Amino acid sequence: MKLCNILLLLSSLGLFLAAAPGQDSKQELPSAPSASKQDQNKPAPTPSDTPSNSPKTEPPASTQTPPAATSTSGEESKSSSSPTQGSQSDPAQAGASQSGEQQPPGSEEDKPTTIRRTVNEVNVVFTVTDRHGHYVKDLRRDDFRVIDDNKPASEIRSFNRETNLPLEVGLLIDASNSVRDRFKFEQESAVEFLNQTIRPRYDKAFVVGFDVTPEVTQDFTDNTEALSIGVRALRPGGGTALYDALYFACRDKLLKTEHNTPTRRAIVLLTDGEDNQSHVTREEAIDMAQRAEVIVYTISTNISGSPGHGDKVLERIADATGGRAFFPFQLTDVASAFVQIQDELRSQYALSYKPADLLADGRYHTIEIMAQNHKGLRVRSRRGYFAPNQ
Repeated sequence: MKLCNILLLLSSLGLFLAAAPGQDSKQELPSAPSASKQDQNKPAPTPSDTPSNSPKTEPPASTQTPPAATSTSGEESKSSSSPTQGSQSDPAQAGASQSGEQQPPGSEEDKPTTIRRTVNEVNVVFTVTDRHGHYVKDLRRDDFRVIDDNKPASEIRSFNRETNLPLEVGLLIDASNSVRDRFKFEQESAVEFLNQTIRPRYDKAFVVGFDVTPEVTQDFTDNTEALSIGVRALRPGGGTALYDALYFACRDKLLKTEHNTPTRRAIVLLTDGEDNQSHVTREEAIDMAQRAEVIVYTISTNISGSPGHGDKVLERIADATGGRAFFPFQLTDVASAFVQIQDELRSQYALSYKPADLLADGRYHTIEIMAQNHKGLRVRSRRGYFAPNQ
């Protein structure tokens, strides 16, 4: 009897021990299935991220070929390549976004060759006059010396007498209330200047009137009749935002124009020089003119007989860009100023030179061109330029 009881006790104990592992496994079930799924599908996002990111982890091959427009897909393309390839694709995408074109990742064609050319060569258009103010048009390369940032240029690469280069001219006319009493005569003088200067199928010009804001009344054209209509469409009224108008004309019109051949860029600015509405400063407007390689000629409409603050402003703008400032004593002299500008545009030199030491650091460099072998000559050019950024 005792033996039977012992056997029954041992049997019950065995059943209990056999059931124990089953109970422990049931306690681990909530975590075990998800862990086993993660082991099977590694690498994978967390369950909360799976619905939104699972289509992007393995995109079709066709979407990986060009760089995608969004930053998220751009990160995916970098993660699928080596770190070196990823670092090379960033400048390509930046260049594509600036030019409006997308380049394949790692393409060698997206390296901007224009920057290297600009670093090695600087182009300058200038005018030479004698002590009486007469233009000197028969000088040679050896008659000039170029100083760049107080250092002699290492080489003058090209030199030309630019009497016949195509012109790109911007005519900026002050249409504020301050010039209302003489506006009609100034319009007619400007029309005559355009008729005498712009050659069909060769030169181009545009017309901007400004008071508080600049207004393009005629875009680039070689049609002098259309330009005349643009000038006569101007109506005076409002305040004066002179610096804004100059900044706009240089940045949005002349700087953005592409050229297949060398051209001369010039702005003729007809105003009293007084500014009371601009958002940019005078020096910022001058800097933009220098970046666009624009010569600015100013014609003062102040005929009061006494120099004012505006006259000094116009002289500063013209001097910094290699142009001239005209101060007519009477209204009829405005037309004479236009004639002199026309004559100067056909009496210039152009040279390109290699600076002795120029880095792509965006820094401002001064330019000085000196006439040698001749006495009493005055050279007028832009005062400097900005080196390109790396």
